[in-house]
This record gives sequence, structure tokens and C-alpha cells, in this order.
Amino acid sequence: MADEEPFHVEYTTVTARYEEAGETQLGGDPVGSPGGSPVHPGGMSVGTPATPGASTSGIGSPGSAHGGAPGTPASAAPAPPVEFATPPSGALDLDNDHDDEAPLRFRTIDNVLGPSGVPDLAERELAVDEDLLLAVGDEPATFEEARREECWRQAMKEEMASIEQNGTWKLVNLPHGHRPIGLKWVFKVKRDEAGAIVKHKARLVAKGYVQQEGVDFEEVFAPVARMESVRMLLAVAAREGWLVHHMDVKSAFLNGELQEEVYVRQPPGFVAAGHEGKVLKLQKALYGLRQAPRAWNTKLDASLRKLGFRRCASEHGMYTRGAGKTRVVVGVYVDDLIITGANPEDVGAFKDEMHRLFRMSDLGLLSYYLGIEVKQGRNAITLGQAAYAKKLLEKAGLASCKPISTPMEVRLKLSTKSTTPTVDATMYRSLVGSLRYLVHTRPDIAFAVGYVSRFMETPRQEHLVAVKHLLRYIAGTVDYGLVYPRLSNGVNNLIGYTDSDMGGDVDERRCTAGVLFFLGDMPVTWQSQKQKTVALSTCEAEYMAGAAGACQAVWLVQLLSDITGDVAQPPALKMDNQSAIALSKNPVLHDRSKHIDTKFHFIRECVDSGKISVEYASTQEQLADVLTKALGRARFCELRDKVGVVKLK
Repeated sequence: MADEEPFHVEYTTVTARYEEAGETQLGGDPVGSPGGSPVHPGGMSVGTPATPGASTSGIGSPGSAHGGAPGTPASAAPAPPVEFATPPSGALDLDNDHDDEAPLRFRTIDNVLGPSGVPDLAERELAVDEDLLLAVGDEPATFEEARREECWRQAMKEEMASIEQNGTWKLVNLPHGHRPIGLKWVFKVKRDEAGAIVKHKARLVAKGYVQQEGVDFEEVFAPVARMESVRMLLAVAAREGWLVHHMDVKSAFLNGELQEEVYVRQPPGFVAAGHEGKVLKLQKALYGLRQAPRAWNTKLDASLRKLGFRRCASEHGMYTRGAGKTRVVVGVYVDDLIITGANPEDVGAFKDEMHRLFRMSDLGLLSYYLGIEVKQGRNAITLGQAAYAKKLLEKAGLASCKPISTPMEVRLKLSTKSTTPTVDATMYRSLVGSLRYLVHTRPDIAFAVGYVSRFMETPRQEHLVAVKHLLRYIAGTVDYGLVYPRLSNGVNNLIGYTDSDMGGDVDERRCTAGVLFFLGDMPVTWQSQKQKTVALSTCEAEYMAGAAGACQAVWLVQLLSDITGDVAQPPALKMDNQSAIALSKNPVLHDRSKHIDTKFHFIRECVDSGKISVEYASTQEQLADVLTKALGRARFCELRDKVGVVKLK
């Protein structure tokens, strides 16, 4: 757009004044006046059209603002109401994100319910000429709110400068047969792990929800590193004594190159002077477009391959380069890069290469990643979510509750057919969803969270009581997390544990399987999941859990080999059922196994090929027991310590 006229934006400040004749409403009539018309929150009387050319800086009408008689009716006659039962036949772009300047495309309240008055506004005491501005920590919902604050105006200018510098679009006339996509501003306050404001971020987002698959885009999937892969990377770094660095790509999606022809409207507040009727043709992706994540991932993948990196076959969000002392590993989660390697000079060289390719933010050593607090010390790397857990407790209203020692009552049985009163389903799902994210560093609550997740369709009072019980346990263990010690010659092998209960689900009589894997003494993956089919015996239940563990073991071996560049040893899978172990090694116990689905015999193939080895562990040594059932306080605390969840100093 070098040959086009530059964008411009004008800012205004909304003010409220006291009138000489007394306090007035924003519409100009005295508060409580019978002749006063209903007032719109924006400062204009409802139903009174704005007069072209009228001043926008004054709040009241000319008669009332300059000493006119209170209650004097406006000189202009009110506009006739727009009445129609359905949207107009010519309205093809039914955009539900309604803009102030666009005509209404839906029925008015009066049209539906009949004539009705607007509720009175609450009285607000304001000093003379006081600005109605947002608090610094608030996030404005619209452009009109954001334009009043200098911090948000500056954030929007920075976003537009980034877009212009990147060559994201060019100004053109809209071709016949094309429909432009609207743009809107989204505002976000960036905070650190302590909750302090770090940055005010304004993002220009396309209204991608109006795009049609097959017309505006084809594929949208973009891989990111799994959380299990991130924990494995951190565990390897701790074992090898590597430092983990963090980088962020500024406006990452703006670097993705589009294959489709996409047109968007000019952004609110930044319209090219003299070219108001033109649109913007996108040359690169914008946030909000359905294909934007895939376009960015394609660009990043091609860039890393040019730098000599190879994408891991077992994890498409992980890249490696070099071998031995020159090994560099990069984990990708959208625009966040976690980087580690044996030689700090090689890591620094990679950072310089990325700075030359993209606009990057070097965040130094990894300390905060996707809500997880990472602390790298001389002796260990610790992972915790204390700040996230505290916010969750405040959200639930349990910040000052009395803590308890276990996440779930022993032998608690809940059912979807409960007759207790229903509760707010949205609130219940929000709490459980937040708890599921907390499981990323807390395997001790994996079973309890998975159990209460089964009732999100129609939650009832007893289900909510179980959730609050779990939150009370979290309140007493906010500072708990994982510790990955730095070991010079520690155990390098993977060790897995699998276990299952027997018919613990009272509705479907299915079992709950638990799978837990360690890299040496460091827990890296865990899962607690209800099995897909009903087991007829404990042997069958344990066998199906072992098959799930075998699948996880094969993947972890490949992932560990990709990260380190060395061939990993076959992991040992420990089970506490002798019949299941015998069945995994030989086709025995025909009466108990003849009906088992073929897919569960995958564990036998892995044992025969040497990919895993199955060993017996007594019930006291079975660490996955904490993932299958609610335990008493003594047993639970014992297994919690053995699993590796400890209080972080």
C-alpha cells in the first residue's frame, strides 16, 4: 500500500457534565423529568435520529444544554420505527456481530412485545468534565470503548504497524461475485504468573465464522506439541542438564501465506481517506480466518526445514537438528517455541536465525508456558500451576475454604440417574474444564477429575458436591507440583504401570483404567479413563488396561528416540494381575479370553516382538492404583509421594 493514501483514525472522548440548571441525563432532560425521553447508554435519546453535521462532543440537546426549559421536546420529529417480521429478503450478509453504523436486520423489541419503555438508568455521580474511561486493568468489549484509553489506542497503532510492515494486504476494489469479510478489534490484558499487567494487546481479527468450507477455505488443521511431549522434553533436559529457552513469534498468523483469494473490509477506526468504498485483499493470513493456523504452521515448518531441522515422526510439533553435543530440540505450540540443546552456543545460533526470519520476542529461560510455572534450578526443573489453581478457587468462590486431605471420598459412587436437584450446567462444565487443565501437572487428581467429568451432560447437586470436595483438596495443595531432578547418570529407561478397577461405573458397569509412565523417577505421562467395553473378569479388565499401556509405551519410545537421537530401550510395563500377564505372553485362558476384541491383543504382539516387557508388581507397588479409584488418606498420600507430586519450595 505504498502508493495509497495512509490510514487515519480520529479519537474522541466521551464526557459527562453538570448543567447550570441542575443534574441532567445524557439525553439532555433533568433526571426524573416527566417529559424526558428514554436515554440510550451512548448518550442519545432512544428513537431520536442523529442530525447530520451535529456536534458529537456535546452531550445534551441544544435547548437543554444552553439554558433551555427542562423537558422541552426535541424539534425533530421521531423517525418511524422499522417493522418487519423477518429479515429483509435482500440481506445476504446476516452478520450477528452487529455494527453501530449498519442497519438493523432483526425485529425490534417493540415489534415483538408491543410498545414498551426502556428501564431507567442508574444514577451516576460524576464531577464536572469527568471522563467516562475504563479502568487500566479492564478489557474493553468494543472499539468505541477502547478508543477512549491511550494504552489501547497505542496497542491498536502497534497492531496496524505490524500488519502494514508485514505486507498483509493491499487496497483494491471489490471484484464482482465476492463478499468481503468483516474485521473487529479484540483486546486482551497480558499478565504474568503473579497476575501483574505485562502488556495491553490489541488484535485485529477477521470474522471467520462467516466463511464457508469449500468456498473460502479447504483445510484448517495445524499440529501443536502435545502436553505429554512437552513434559518429556523437559524431563530429558533435566536429565541431561540442558537449559530450556522460550521464544515467541510476534503476530505469528500474519506470516502465513494464503492460497485462497480472501477480501476483508477496512478495520474500524483505520479507514483509508478517500477510499472508503474499497476493500482489502489479503496476501497473508489474519487472526480469525479459519485457515490462518494451518497457513502459519506451513510457513514455520518450511522455515525450520530450511534451517536443517527434521520434524519428529512421532510428534509433528517437535523438531530436531544435529546429534550428540550439537543436538538442538524445538517444541512448537502455535507461536510459542521452547528450545533446548546440549550446547548453549548452538541454541543461541538458532535464536539468531529465527530473528532474521521473523519478528521474535526472546523470553529467555522458560519460566511460564501455557499456564504452567517452570522453574529451572541447578538441581532440578519444577512444574507447577499454583497461580492457575488460586484463580480457579476464586472463580468457584472457595478461596478461603477449609482444605481436606483427599480429592474424593472413599467408595463414593455417583450416577447419571441421580434424583437430586439439577445445578447450573454451564458453571459445572466450566469448573470441570478448568480442573482438567490442572491435571497437566497434577496426576494425583486425574481420577477424581475424570470421574466428575462423566456427569457434564446433566449435572446434579451430588455431582457438584464432589467437585467442591475436589476443590477443597486443591486449596490445601495449591503449591504442589512435579520435580524433575538433574541427574548426571540417572536411569534412562521408561517404566510404565497399568491398573484397573472392576466395574466401578454404576451406570454402565465399565472399568476405569489407569496408565502411568516414568522416565527414570520422573513422571511424564498419565491417564485415567473409563474403558470402552464391559469386562467380564479382573483378568480382562487388567488386560485391556495393559493394551492401552502398550500403545502409550510404543509411542513414548519413539518420541524419546526422536528427542535424544539415540535408540531408547524397550520399557518395562508393570501389572498386578498374574492372569493378565500370562495372557499377554501366551494365548492361554481360552474361556476367559475368547471373546476379547482383537485390538486388545496388541499387547501380546508387542511382547512377542520385544517392544515392551511385562513384569509383575504387587498391589503395594502398583503406582497406577491412584488413577483407578478413590483411596483413603494414608494410602493416597503414600502413592502421591511415590508418583512424584510434592510440595514445591
